[in-house]
Formats: sequence, C-alpha cells, structure tokens
Amino acid sequence: MKLYVGNMSFSSTQESLESLFSNYGEVQEVAVINDRETGRPRGFAFVTMEDNGAKEAIEALNGSEFEGRNLVVNEAKPRENRGGGGGYRGGGGGGRW
Repeated sequence: MKLYVGNMSFSSTQESLESLFSNYGEVQEVAVINDRETGRPRGFAFVTMEDNGAKEAIEALNGSEFEGRNLVVNEAKPRENRGGGGGYRGGGGGGRW
C-alpha cells in the first residue's frame, strides 16, 4: 500500500522516514518529493509498505509530531491526469470584413 505523508519538516530525509515507518512493518520504498526547479524538498513524501503495517502506520502516525511538525498520513490517492498544456483557444479579432 502506498501512503501519502504530508506536512513534513523540510529537513526530513528518506532515511528518517524509513526509520519511523519501519516501526509498523517492512518499508518497501520511500520517495521524498523535491521541487523540480530548486531541488529542495516540498514537504511531502510517499511511503510504500505492506498493507497491515501501512494501516497501523496511518492510525499511529496521522496527526503525530515528527521533527517538529504534525504529520498527515493517509492512503495515497491515484495520481490525477492533469491533461496537457492549455493550447491556443481560438477567438477571432472581430475584424471589419
């Protein structure tokens, strides 16, 4: 099960999250999300772990304090398809002819 972990301290690392979540089960993957342009953490991550441990982690950690912040932990929702770029949306100049 993939978990969303939000409201993280910007100093939280992949290792610190893995250590925290491993108290509830085997952690398969931790992905701390960084800003594309600056490379700095965006304050959230995804943690993948087996289902029973993930459910325990949600119950235990959602709202709990970690590295100075109260975490938001819940089951990750599938990524929405945000669609492509806007493109040109026509519209004439209202010429005289």
